Amino acid sequence: MAANSGAEGVVAETSSEHDEGDARLLTVRYRRPEDGMQTSLVRSVLASPRPLKGAATRGAEARRRLLPPQLDGREEASAAEPTPGPVDALPLPPIYVSDIRLSVTQRTSLYCDQILQNCKADEADEAMSKFLSEKLKERSMWLGVWKTNPELFFVKYEEASIPYVGILVEVACKPRQNSSTHLKATVAVAEPFSSNIANLPRELIDEVLEELDHCVPLLEVYPVEGQDEVICGIAHFLEVVRFFYDFLWRDWDDEECCENYTALIEERIKLYYDIQDGSIPGPIGQRFKRTLEKYRNKRLELIEFQSNIKEDPSAAEAVECWNKYYEVLMLCGLLKIWEDLRLRAHGPFFPRILRRRKGQRDFGKVVTHIVAKMMTTDMVKDFSADTLLQQHDHLDTALDNCYCGDTIVIFPGEYQAVGLALLTDDITIKGVGKRDEIVIVSDPVYDSFVASKAQNVKLMHLTFLQRGTSDGIVVVESGHMTLDDCVLKCEGTGICVLTGAALTMKACEITGAQGAGVELYPGSTAILEGNAIHHCNNFKMGDILKRTLGGINVKVLPAPNVKLNNNHIYNNNGYGVTIVQPDEKTCTAVDETLGGAAAGDKKEEDTLSKAIQTLSLEMGNNKIEANTMGEIGIVYC
Repeated sequence: MAANSGAEGVVAETSSEHDEGDARLLTVRYRRPEDGMQTSLVRSVLASPRPLKGAATRGAEARRRLLPPQLDGREEASAAEPTPGPVDALPLPPIYVSDIRLSVTQRTSLYCDQILQNCKADEADEAMSKFLSEKLKERSMWLGVWKTNPELFFVKYEEASIPYVGILVEVACKPRQNSSTHLKATVAVAEPFSSNIANLPRELIDEVLEELDHCVPLLEVYPVEGQDEVICGIAHFLEVVRFFYDFLWRDWDDEECCENYTALIEERIKLYYDIQDGSIPGPIGQRFKRTLEKYRNKRLELIEFQSNIKEDPSAAEAVECWNKYYEVLMLCGLLKIWEDLRLRAHGPFFPRILRRRKGQRDFGKVVTHIVAKMMTTDMVKDFSADTLLQQHDHLDTALDNCYCGDTIVIFPGEYQAVGLALLTDDITIKGVGKRDEIVIVSDPVYDSFVASKAQNVKLMHLTFLQRGTSDGIVVVESGHMTLDDCVLKCEGTGICVLTGAALTMKACEITGAQGAGVELYPGSTAILEGNAIHHCNNFKMGDILKRTLGGINVKVLPAPNVKLNNNHIYNNNGYGVTIVQPDEKTCTAVDETLGGAAAGDKKEEDTLSKAIQTLSLEMGNNKIEANTMGEIGIVYC
């Protein structure tokens, strides 16, 4: 668990002087203490070929300017206060952008079969180096743009305004001598002097490169356009390696024993494509990316904190070090869970509702909670004289005060409530007025929108508008939920009824789900009557299972208990109703419609009818039309 952090401590002395434009130029001189070994709880920065933000800048810094940078040479200097000095840098030439687009199969073959082959995680750096070296042998000199961290040049800057400092350089790729230099390049400033920072002093760049011994990470260099096909090939190979370290590599890989590393990489490639094509709801994908970035930043903070401890740590330093370590460990564990579950937020193996059931009040009475900004006597005229009433401005407040048997009455308006994802008590929530005027909007900060473990929850005359939550719009984790006369406008997945749970849905409308409008897990129960389910399954692409999901998705083994009557299922991608059965190693579909088989398709029609009978799928007077793959289909997966 111990590793050499490889970082040096730095003591700075500063002196200042003014130029004629009254801009302050700081000259920073450094005294470096003697090198020493540092104990590290995680992988060393120097062991990572992919440059981490700030890793190269905080240990070896150069002279920095506080002048506000002029980006791309487009900002004009003030006529009233001209600033004397060298000529501004020219704008950067365009970098080469590869037009090669790899499918998931092609990318898997490239990384797993050609580059990594049967190597272990701790051999991945060497495999990437070997892959690049073969291409770099074809041309040792070329032009590129070195994109590096602004902290190398500026003390203060806005990260959004300066994402990087780019400099046109001549690149010399020498044959690698050892594993520590395998992804390094020797560079020199190219003529004409060009940068995305117009007023960046040439002398400053020379000093920085001198401190770096003119050696920079190769993955920070991007070949420019206008060079020959060999350089285009180098640019493409560099992108291949960058993709590996940006999306496939994890810092913990070479710290753990993995018998089949290429299989792990293959799963991460599939995960990447699932996020890209919408198979995994966008909010979940974004949350995963943010967590991965947070993990990397926290890990870097830990490494830097350890590097600054030059002697035996004090008690406070030791505690802080362990705090940072456990924070990194926690984020690492969370990322592993998400990867193992393919980022699916719902399912029988991912419990989220931790709130305990309240039960009934001590005095045994039930309360009707009125949710409205202002309450009038007209609102309560239909209640009986002995009704206990409590008024709330916010829906969350009403939910917090609910006990079993209570009713929440919501008047027209737009509401948010985190508590809808924590339903454990048997309550009724109903709107008064037109359902389109009583809108409950999800909060994108939270994973779940509506989720229930109560034995009997009723939602009536409401509109649910999903914005950014990663879970299904409604998830019945256990118990029974009734949806009556509700509109569900999905952004992620639709309604999910997990194993052992039950749903009764009547006179509702579901639209916009990325997957199926209603997804029934094995062993669940559903009664769907008089509903409209349309424009669901909005995946951009994907395997056959994703393409076939449409209005209703029924997973068997054990078979759910499903009754479908008088529903209108239309304009969905995939089938109107999809039956997923475990049968074969690869997914195949019986492309058939109920009652609509063409002549000669008797075998497939019999297969479909048998599956429906086996499921005890009760259907009557449903209108299933205009779905891209037909009415009802079986998918063996």
